Amino acid sequence: MPARPIETSAPAQHRPREAMGAAHLTAWFAALAIFVLLWQFGEPISKWAFDYPKAWQIPLARWISDAMKWLVNEASFGLFTFTDLTRFIADIVNLPYRLALSLLSTGFLSGQGSSAVQILPPLSWIAVIAVVTLIGYHAGGRRLAAIVAICFGFLAVFGQWQSAMVTLASILVAVPLGVVGGLLLGIAAYRWPRFETALTPILDLMQTIPVFAYLVPILFLFGFGPTAAIVATLIYAMPPMTRITVMALRAVPSEFRDLGNMIGCTRRQMTWRVLVPSAKDSLMVGVNQVIMLSLNMVIIASMIGAGGLGFDVLAALRRLDIGAGLEAGLAIVALAIALDRLSQAYAARAGAPVAPASTGGLVARHPYTVAAVAVILVTGVAGLILPAVQTYPDALKLSTGSFWSNVVGWINVNFFDTFEAVKNAVLLNILIPFKRLLGGLPWLGVTGMLAFAGWRLGGLKLAAIVGVLAFLIAATGQWEKAMITTYLCGISVIFAALLGIPIGILSAERARLWSWVRVIIDTLQTLPSFVYLMPAVMLFRVGDFTAMIAVVAYSIAPAIRYTVHGLMKVDPRLIEAGRAMGCTPFQILTKIKLKLALPEIMLGLNQTIMFALSMLVITALVGTRDLGQEVYIALTKADTGRGLVAGFAVAFIAIIADRLISSGAARTKARLGLV
Repeated sequence: MPARPIETSAPAQHRPREAMGAAHLTAWFAALAIFVLLWQFGEPISKWAFDYPKAWQIPLARWISDAMKWLVNEASFGLFTFTDLTRFIADIVNLPYRLALSLLSTGFLSGQGSSAVQILPPLSWIAVIAVVTLIGYHAGGRRLAAIVAICFGFLAVFGQWQSAMVTLASILVAVPLGVVGGLLLGIAAYRWPRFETALTPILDLMQTIPVFAYLVPILFLFGFGPTAAIVATLIYAMPPMTRITVMALRAVPSEFRDLGNMIGCTRRQMTWRVLVPSAKDSLMVGVNQVIMLSLNMVIIASMIGAGGLGFDVLAALRRLDIGAGLEAGLAIVALAIALDRLSQAYAARAGAPVAPASTGGLVARHPYTVAAVAVILVTGVAGLILPAVQTYPDALKLSTGSFWSNVVGWINVNFFDTFEAVKNAVLLNILIPFKRLLGGLPWLGVTGMLAFAGWRLGGLKLAAIVGVLAFLIAATGQWEKAMITTYLCGISVIFAALLGIPIGILSAERARLWSWVRVIIDTLQTLPSFVYLMPAVMLFRVGDFTAMIAVVAYSIAPAIRYTVHGLMKVDPRLIEAGRAMGCTPFQILTKIKLKLALPEIMLGLNQTIMFALSMLVITALVGTRDLGQEVYIALTKADTGRGLVAGFAVAFIAIIADRLISSGAARTKARLGLV
């Protein structure tokens, strides 16, 4: 008889959970029913719920433009104006940039403009390749030295040396400033929680506002030229370093802090002699992020006078010169791979034991530095006698421009009908219907549904954040273009997930396949976003379909990586338990692995959305009509208010998606007992 209460109590324990699940579904059905009723029958009654009235719009663009004009024309600090301050900052940044540019590209000049006379030539191409090869050998041995030498040799052989050195000069200035600035902000956020609370939303905006939107106010404040481009690069590349610094300092074991306190360290000594050295492994990962983001931004900043490889790609895109554009794009790839591998090698080296210092002479103590200086001096003197040592000979340069143009011509002649058929089929059956669907939704209903989703996933606070951000998109007059952005982003993310998640599943099950896939996606993530536009334009011309192809290619890597990471994190004991119960491999995958990996896959989807939104702004160059195009038009007209409002709208979309998906992933983890 005692067994009977036990049998009846087990279902009783599940009744509250079942009741909560039923209430949850009922609430969702009720919200969806209200939304559908408003969508289908609400327009005749409440037209304002579909088209936000212009009389109610917040004139944020005008306010920002007026504020910017006041800053430039009237703002003063007594002894100097705001314009004087920005020009002073520009001059400070310009000094190291001119030094780097003189060393790598122009040489040291006397005079200005066309009357300038070269006093001392720049470093020869042989010297630069030798120095970076020595750096590669010091960081990662012969293999890395060979990779770096091949990448820089490619720049010389294919005639991209001069532009690449201009780009490299900008990076050599932007990266140290970005690392130092991010490190100091991160330390301040770690020390003072209130400062971190105030800084976090600013960092969120800086990382979600499109890169083009940065360029508009910076162009207004700092003028047109490479200095303004470096300032834009700093703003873009600093937030990841700040976040990684805070995380790295918090991850330092408490034993290290206790040891510092025991030996009487002051607060400054604790920071710089205990915490920062202990966190150097993670901090080097931040340096790698700053380098790659700086390279990406320097390319984009060619629009405001950065010059270099980015300008070459942009000019080729405008001329539709596929051959020249691909050559410049491949040069960007080579430079990105070299810088990425070097920074990764030094990040790995930071965690290795430090070898004891040599006690010999100067050569024994600093062999790499001595070798680099010797090569620079020898090639510098030899270059005065032999021009081929100083500058790579034109007669030995190769060009694949005509080859790629011929390949494109051959593809277009033989496969034009096929590509057009695929393009038109996707446009007519998927893209255009989805675009019309989103364009016809009421802003009030969408805002309400997003707020409801926030409430169900994260409570009233998340509901308020999501609802207010969605309302601001409508209230600033950006709703129509925001829906076009959402449609392009949504379709691209769906395709990226449909391709990336199965590839991730296959890679997680096969170690050899994953080793190859990881190399491919690592390479894809080192490529600046401009590079993805070239093959898309080459094959499909301009338009929404071309933009979608470029966005999918750019954003697929996180979908693959997070899927593999989630599946590999599944506890092997659970898999063994499934096998012991007689589960087939398919059942183990679907019933155990994918369920437990779902939170990681959701986070990968979140990152895919972030990547897609950042790329969508770049695709304004190929004819989209979304918020990215609005930012691009504002850049061409130097309209700060228009550009920032459109940029804020993109940032709001990104923040809404990030908060909802992150909350959903957290709830899923809790439901699966993974926290």
